[in-house]
Amino acid sequence: MTAITAPEPNRRDFLFLATGAVGAVGVAATAWPLLDQMNPDRETIASGVPIEVNLAPISEGQIVSLFWRGKPIFVRHRTAAEIAKEEATPLAALMDPQSDADRVKAGHAQWLVVYASCTHLGCIPLGHQGEWDGWFCPCHGSQYDASGRVRHGPAALNLPVPPYAFVDDTTIRIGEPEGVA
Repeated sequence: MTAITAPEPNRRDFLFLATGAVGAVGVAATAWPLLDQMNPDRETIASGVPIEVNLAPISEGQIVSLFWRGKPIFVRHRTAAEIAKEEATPLAALMDPQSDADRVKAGHAQWLVVYASCTHLGCIPLGHQGEWDGWFCPCHGSQYDASGRVRHGPAALNLPVPPYAFVDDTTIRIGEPEGVA
């Protein structure tokens, strides 16, 4: 009977294993930064938290622009005449029917909070412009009334209302649904 003996390890085997180990470390060292850069940075994570807005310095008729979660927001202090005009608008006259009362918080009709991006292609509309003295998108001609409802296209949808709640009569918290504050 013939005995089979295992070959003796030689220099070539050692070099093969060492090269494989260095290659694996190199792949890991290259892949780690690639995968790590896909995580959001601290600023991005922090931008998702609710923000508080002091309404006291916003004068009647003024529109303030701010950013929440990287998106522009309009806060409009509406006049009594604007509120009356928007409440009297028949829903049949609207492209995306929604009452004015559904777009503001009860007891705070003077404050309108909407995303500041045209619902057609995301442009930023200009305030106190257009036939309805709301917003006018100069890029494609969409017009919104003082309640942020689309009145003339090509946009087909109203300016969306972000989640927000009143902390008190002069402070809102954007990013928190109603009833959480």
